[in-house]
Amino acid sequence: MTKVTRNYQITVPRDIREQANIKEGDKLVITMENDEIKMKKFDEDIFKRAFGSWKDAGINDSVKYVRELRKGWEKRRKKLGL
Repeated sequence: MTKVTRNYQITVPRDIREQANIKEGDKLVITMENDEIKMKKFDEDIFKRAFGSWKDAGINDSVKYVRELRKGWEKRRKKLGL
């Protein structure tokens, strides 16, 4: 059990920190699912690998890439009369 402080902070119990290999400075993702609060260690390596995966495709600007995809979808939608 842990208590929420007046600044809305909590302490992750030692046994949980050890099991999850949580170290000082690690980032945690907190979500709400079916009235339950879930906390998960943020894996920055996976995020960096996924973010960098566009680079190999010759894509330097992800926002521009997504906008181009949307234009293509819009053209197809109009062509199909949807």
